[in-house]
Amino acid sequence: YVAAVYEHESILSPAPAVPVERRAALELMGRNLDIYEQQVLAAARQGADIIVFPEDGIHGFNFTRSSIYPYLDFIPHSHSGKWNPCREPYLYNDTEVVQRLSCMALQNKIFLVANLGTKQPCERWEPRCPPDGRFQFNTNVALGADGALLATYRKHNLYFESAFDTPAQPDHALFDTPFAGRFGMFTCFDILFYEPAVSLIRQYNLKQIVYPTAWMNQLPLLSAVEFQQAFSTAFNVNILAANIHHPTLGMTGSGIYTPVKSFIYHNMESYGGKLIVAEIPVITADYKTNLEKTPGRVSEKGEGKEQSPPSFYAEMMYDNFTFVPLWGEKGELQVCANSLCCYLNYQKAVLTDELYALGVFDGLHTVHGTYYVQACALVKCGGLSFSTCGQEVTDATALIDFQLWGNMSTPYIFPLLLTSGITLDFADHMGWKNNHYFLSKNRTSAGLLTAALYGRWYEKD
Repeated sequence: YVAAVYEHESILSPAPAVPVERRAALELMGRNLDIYEQQVLAAARQGADIIVFPEDGIHGFNFTRSSIYPYLDFIPHSHSGKWNPCREPYLYNDTEVVQRLSCMALQNKIFLVANLGTKQPCERWEPRCPPDGRFQFNTNVALGADGALLATYRKHNLYFESAFDTPAQPDHALFDTPFAGRFGMFTCFDILFYEPAVSLIRQYNLKQIVYPTAWMNQLPLLSAVEFQQAFSTAFNVNILAANIHHPTLGMTGSGIYTPVKSFIYHNMESYGGKLIVAEIPVITADYKTNLEKTPGRVSEKGEGKEQSPPSFYAEMMYDNFTFVPLWGEKGELQVCANSLCCYLNYQKAVLTDELYALGVFDGLHTVHGTYYVQACALVKCGGLSFSTCGQEVTDATALIDFQLWGNMSTPYIFPLLLTSGITLDFADHMGWKNNHYFLSKNRTSAGLLTAALYGRWYEKD
């Protein structure tokens, strides 16, 4: 099928904390929706079956609970029967935004997924009803090619979004299409948690995911395109990921991902939006990925080993990693923390004076969210001193053949492989063998930035 995602440079309110009238809010959102309209038309002309827009693309961000209120549409939560906002605009008040989205889908005969703010009145006696008598949600809507509202999803894992509420139970949002079967959807920070992302995919055996996001890149392990790709590979799903484009805030990185090929956009230099359109295969349940392949032979440890290099500590992703440096053009390294040991066999195909290190972290990550991580990471350091390992690096020249493995305690491993200029590569082999997870690659297509096993131990969050 043909998929489209749009990385949108949203027109933002100059003073989001200042309350405005609904009319002014609609005027600002209308300017963003004008751009959406052009992009839906462009995607439809290229034969797209579905288009996905980013999180916060229509209203922006940095609101307070009260200042976002005029920007919110009312949307009945999915179980209240069929509704076509474009054809039945009179059914509910305050639905101008979803009406416009619905009409875009209908006029272009395309499935459309977008993110907007919504409100739901509640009675003060209801449990969890906020003092102002309403719930406010960060919401995705999926609209059919006839404009009908197919599904709504209210974001569960909020990321410093004081304007919004968390729904009492995680939504499992699904919709069916004639071209690729069933899709699931979730938003941004959700991708790092079991609920609803993992449980949704596992419970319904989903193979297609739509993913609006407003992601601030954080190298070396959580760049948008890097993690989107890893998620697609780990779960053997197609992901249609749309990010917003604000390079000054570190926000870029969208793509259409399959487990074996990706079409990505990452641009920190220029401004303006970007439409990505690509034809991708429908993954069926028995589609085999390179996750099934067994890795090559692991060399036996300890045959005439030289002195192993010293280990050192450095901060990476706000966590205290234990590292060992890669000295020499080839070697076998091991580094451990708590119950996790990481191993690396490597050979530098091109010798450079860059410093690389193998790092391990096994613990609770506590900055900008709390979640348990088990990571084995081969990274290029920011300079030549140990203290620069873990810094954000975007360019590298060293080509390294490697086999990386670790005795991970969780089955949820995201294989990261990022190359110079924030480009992606695919491993030759990856998967489990003898209670270790392996990732191997001969000759990356560009200089190596990061090769990592990013494990999420959800039970220990």
